[in-house]
Amino acid sequence: MGRILLTLIVLAGLGGAGVYAQWRLRPCDAPWLALDKWGAPARPKCVAPTEAEAPRIEPPAVTVVTAQTRRFTARLFVSGTLTAREEVMVAPRIADLAVIEIDAEDGDRVKKGQLLAKLDRTQLDAEIAQNDAARARADAAIAQAQSTIAQAASQLQFAASDYERAKKLAAGVMAVSTIEQRETNMKSSQAALAAAKNALAVAEADRKARDADREELMVRISRTEVRAPVDGVISLRSARLGAAASFSGDPLFRIIKDDAIDLVADVPEQWLPRLKVGMAATLRIPGVDAPVPGTVRLVDQEVDKLSRTGKARIALSDVAHARIGAFASGEIDLASRDGVAAPTTAIKRDGDEGVALVVTNGKVESRKVKLGIVEGDEVEIVSGVKPGETLVARAGSFLRPGDRVRAMPEIASAGG
Repeated sequence: MGRILLTLIVLAGLGGAGVYAQWRLRPCDAPWLALDKWGAPARPKCVAPTEAEAPRIEPPAVTVVTAQTRRFTARLFVSGTLTAREEVMVAPRIADLAVIEIDAEDGDRVKKGQLLAKLDRTQLDAEIAQNDAARARADAAIAQAQSTIAQAASQLQFAASDYERAKKLAAGVMAVSTIEQRETNMKSSQAALAAAKNALAVAEADRKARDADREELMVRISRTEVRAPVDGVISLRSARLGAAASFSGDPLFRIIKDDAIDLVADVPEQWLPRLKVGMAATLRIPGVDAPVPGTVRLVDQEVDKLSRTGKARIALSDVAHARIGAFASGEIDLASRDGVAAPTTAIKRDGDEGVALVVTNGKVESRKVKLGIVEGDEVEIVSGVKPGETLVARAGSFLRPGDRVRAMPEIASAGG
C-alpha cells in the first residue's frame, strides 16, 4: 500500500513538472499532457516559431518636422540716444534789452517767422524820434540850398548878359574899368552858384545819412521781435521775463529743425560694412507701447579706437513721443529673403555649417548643411536640405546614419 502511494506521488510530481516545462517551451509539437510508455509526461519537442508567430520589435519613435520655405530677415540689435538731427539756437540779435513778452513754450510746434518773444524797444523808439528830427533838418537844408541855387543862377544870368553887352561896345564908349567890373560881377555870381550847389550836395548827403540811420534803427527794432528761423519744435526755452538778452548767454530758444529726430546708435565695427543707407529699422522707446518705424539715414566712416564701434544715425518716422536725450533701442533689417527653415534644435551647428538628420523611408540619413540667417528658434538652411524633407526635430547623438526610426510629427504647443 505504501509503495502504491509513493508511486502516485512521484507521478504527480513528474506531471506538474511536465506542465511547467510545457508552458515555458511553447509553442511545441507535443500535447500538454502527453505521456511516454512508462506513463510519465513526455518531454515536449519544441520548434522555432514561424515569422508570423515571432514577436515584432518596433523601431524607436523620433519627433520630426518638415522643412518648409519661409521669409527670413536678418536683424542687428542696436541702442543709443535720441538726438535732434539739426538743433537751431535762437539767440538774441540785439543785446542789453529786457525780455517783455514770451509767446512760445517747450514742445510747441512753430513755423518759420512765428513770433517767439519780444524785447523792450523804448530806447530805440526814442532814437527813431531823434532821427525823424534830423531828417527834417536835412530836408530843410536841401530846400534852402535849392533856393540859393535858383537865386545864384538868376544873378549869374544877369551878370553874364551885362558883361556881354559891355564887351560889344567900343572902347571909347565905355570905360575899361566898367567892363572889368561887370566881368568881376559875373565871376562872383558863378562862384555863388557853385557854393549853393555844394550846399545842396551837403544837405542831400546829410539826408542820406539820416535815412541810413533810420534803416539801422528799423533793423534793430525788428530784432526786438524774436522769431523762429525755421519750422520745428521748441526743445528748450531759456528766455525769462525781465532778463536782459545777451550775445554771450544761453540762447533764448532751441528748435528741432523740421521736427527731425535721429537715434544715434553704437554699432560694432564688424557690422558697419553691412549697414546701408535706407535700411528699415524698428525702434523701441521707453514708455511707448507701439514700436516706431525708422530708416538708416547715415553711417559714420570713423570707428572709435577704444570701444571699436561706429555710429549709425536712424531717422524716426514718428517723433510724437520722442524726447531728446532719451535712451532707445531697436533692430535694423540687414537682409530679407526666402529660405528653407528648420528648428535650431534640429541642427548640430559648427559656425556657418552643420549637420542635420534627415528621415527618408524610415531610415536616418546624415546631411551636411550650410546655414544662413537665424531668426528666433529657426535657422535658414542655405543648402543641404530641400523643402518638404523630414528632419529629426532634436538632433541627438543616440541616432546614427542607417538607423530605422518611426517618424512622429511634432505637436505644436498650445501657445504656438
